[in-house]
Amino acid sequence: MANAQLRGALTALVTPFKDGAVDEAAFVKLVERQIKAGVHGLVPVGTTGETATLSHEEHRRVVSLCVEVAAGRVPVVAGAGSNSTEEAIELVRHARDAGADAALVVTPYYNRPSQEGLYLHYKAINDAVDMPVLIYNVPGRTSVDISNDTIARLARLPNVAGVKDATGDLARVSFMRLQCPDDFVLLSGDDPSALGYMAHGGHGVISVTSNVAPEGMAALMNACLQGAWETALQRQDKLIHLHKALFLDASPAPTKFALAHLGLCAAESRLPIAPCADAVKPAILDAMAMAEAA
Repeated sequence: MANAQLRGALTALVTPFKDGAVDEAAFVKLVERQIKAGVHGLVPVGTTGETATLSHEEHRRVVSLCVEVAAGRVPVVAGAGSNSTEEAIELVRHARDAGADAALVVTPYYNRPSQEGLYLHYKAINDAVDMPVLIYNVPGRTSVDISNDTIARLARLPNVAGVKDATGDLARVSFMRLQCPDDFVLLSGDDPSALGYMAHGGHGVISVTSNVAPEGMAALMNACLQGAWETALQRQDKLIHLHKALFLDASPAPTKFALAHLGLCAAESRLPIAPCADAVKPAILDAMAMAEAA
């Protein structure tokens, strides 16, 4: 897959549940809604997809189902990370075999590896599986921050195609753009700052907000990709409250509440994610109303 395909709004899909099990029928409807709305890609079983509490069997099934339903209409970037290098390789291999276009591999959590350990982790995946891999840097969740220098080293490996940068540090993307090859994909992992990320030379966003407002996020990213910054700012102004509201409680509980309000799936998450707190629901509904015109 050409790296140029990984652009725009890629939705970090929720995994809907019903009575404790993955709700495949609801998931299919969510995928179809995203594609119809014009999003540029799909990312199943990432953080928003509650991969941490999916069994391996469920994880693999959701990836396969997403690929099957997308049917080549948009790229599928399958979550495939682990704090075990061997397990990450297995998940990336499954993503490839299932027909995903790329794999999203989070930096190993809990272990707190050195920069050399991070390099060797991704190099082992690069060497084991012939598939585009996106580095997922989210130090707020993993307690490890992969440096730009390490990313630049990895960017020269044939299968390391890009990064999802969820640090919210806008200066980083400028430095990465200067340090990495021209075809290295730079994706924001932070909806509120994605507009700024694009202005600094980024290529898109892996978005939580687009679960709820896919048309608005697709339009925002289209404007950015076209250099229509005034239009992009207008889109951002309508979405900014939703960007924030979806993190007023532990994610993805607010997103699932919003989707349930829209009648698209149950609000159910898996422990230790509690149901969305009643106190924040009015703010989520208000933000959804603001975003409807986006």
